[in-house]
Amino acid sequence: MNRRVALLLVVLTAAAQLAHAQLGKWPEKPVRIIVPLAAGGSVDTVARMIATRFTDKFGQQFIVDNRPGAATTLGVAITARANPDGYTIIMMSSAYSGSAALYKLPYDPLKAIAPVGLIAAGPMFLAVHPSVKAATLKEFVDLARAKPGSLNYGSGGIGSSTHLATELFRQMTSTDLVHVPYKGIGAAIADLLGGQIQFYLAPGAGLLPHASAGKLRLLAVSGEQRSPEAPDLPTMAEIAPGYAATFWYGLGVPQHTPKPIIALLNQELARILQQPDVTKRLRSYDLEAAHSTPDAFSQRIAREIAMWSKVVKAGNIKAE
Repeated sequence: MNRRVALLLVVLTAAAQLAHAQLGKWPEKPVRIIVPLAAGGSVDTVARMIATRFTDKFGQQFIVDNRPGAATTLGVAITARANPDGYTIIMMSSAYSGSAALYKLPYDPLKAIAPVGLIAAGPMFLAVHPSVKAATLKEFVDLARAKPGSLNYGSGGIGSSTHLATELFRQMTSTDLVHVPYKGIGAAIADLLGGQIQFYLAPGAGLLPHASAGKLRLLAVSGEQRSPEAPDLPTMAEIAPGYAATFWYGLGVPQHTPKPIIALLNQELARILQQPDVTKRLRSYDLEAAHSTPDAFSQRIAREIAMWSKVVKAGNIKAE
């Protein structure tokens, strides 16, 4: 694997050097990184970490511009309409695929944004309030089947990654679970801690500290493999074979942005994601650096939009 990464870096570096020669002095002014979510969350934090390192590398300010609203589609629409000159970038997350599956959008999600590269990915954690009488994932599913409609779960909103990941599990386990949408992860966790909802499937950053304090009980992880941060937790696929849902982060630019700029940004991402302090910080959010080529990132997005579209249709999920 290390040899593969090293070879990829050599190829990317050569491509970036050629791209830089073709671009001349880009960037010659500050670059905007749109974050389609409010400041303070993990998506915003990762964006600011990347922006700082881009600023150091390119000698121009990379400024984070938070544009929350409409389940991230507002920020995406702003990016899609921007001049494709390399001075507008968008911080993407798995919410991009979910929104594309649910909403009637003013842009084509497969064409409007040109993927630059994946940054990181990680599982979500299934956490329950201590009052829930289930010590294992199997007991949780058995409880849900024995008492249909008795377990409420939170999400970051209709069509959010946390909603669709839980809905997929509900469909695959044939359980009756009640969805309670919130305007953000923080509000959902607050109600989970207070017992207003019984469980929540969400990224580890918001749940792991409370689980360590004994305020929540973790039952499983949503990824294909067990988490290094919690190796004793089973995957949800151990109850629902084939189940997998991860939370990811990446960068994109408006379509028709010059390919040399995309290549240059992608190469710099590869370099940043090898820095020990960056990987350490990502792991503090239970994320692993997951650099990819633009094409591989594009293919991932397309696969997820297709998958979530099926989940939305099967669940008869409607936009707010």
